[in-house]
Amino acid sequence: MNYSLRVNRKQLATDSSPERDQQFDYLSSLRNRFQRQDLPIISVDTKKRELVGHFKNPGAKWDRSPLLVNDHDFRSDSTGVAIPYGIYDLLANRGAVFVGISHDTPCFAAHSIAQWWHREGANRYAGARQLLILADTGGSNGCRCWAWKTNLQAQLCNRFHLTLTVAHYPTGTSKWNPVEHRLFSEISKNWAGEPLHSYQKILNFIRTTKTQSGLRVTAYLDRTHYETGSAPDPDLIRRLRLTPHKTLPNWNYTLTPNL
Repeated sequence: MNYSLRVNRKQLATDSSPERDQQFDYLSSLRNRFQRQDLPIISVDTKKRELVGHFKNPGAKWDRSPLLVNDHDFRSDSTGVAIPYGIYDLLANRGAVFVGISHDTPCFAAHSIAQWWHREGANRYAGARQLLILADTGGSNGCRCWAWKTNLQAQLCNRFHLTLTVAHYPTGTSKWNPVEHRLFSEISKNWAGEPLHSYQKILNFIRTTKTQSGLRVTAYLDRTHYETGSAPDPDLIRRLRLTPHKTLPNWNYTLTPNL
């Protein structure tokens, strides 16, 4: 009678923007333009924060007996928190994850991208002076966040003389952001059912994540303490070299270096 065990499927959109289809068309055109010119395209986002310690991790693994973990997820029982900020390189099918230990802030997000460019991107795309960043509309890399823009200007544009084109996915469509289904989902599968009891274990699981299609991932621990609640200096906002695009300017803009 076509009955089987089923789980809930997230598919009903509760907050859909009227410009959703237009933005997806524009995202596609930006990606095609950068790809034709062999210019780097990265998809970025923050993965779910993890407690570091003997806590239950969703999923199952093959073993002779179950692993024993704490019966409650109390923050006081952990040795810290792990905040993975992911960067997925679409053209190279490579991922990089920077694991923070304090807070998910715009400064942390921009610093992670800057470190990726310094460690990997600049060598992989030698001579490139443009970078396309695909991001969600909210969180530490949100489209309305001035601290995100000022940190990109200072840490990437000015430091590396890069021109950044930033395009945001519409509200409620983050699952189409490539970093989600091409990087984060594979990491979750790799450490399913494994208690993340140390930062080293977290880094090892990220670094050993791979797929048959060729995905390989690097991981770095960021021990910097990032303060929350600090608004950017108004002078930094005034000095932004930001040009909104004609198409949906709140979601699409370009940052150029200050000469």
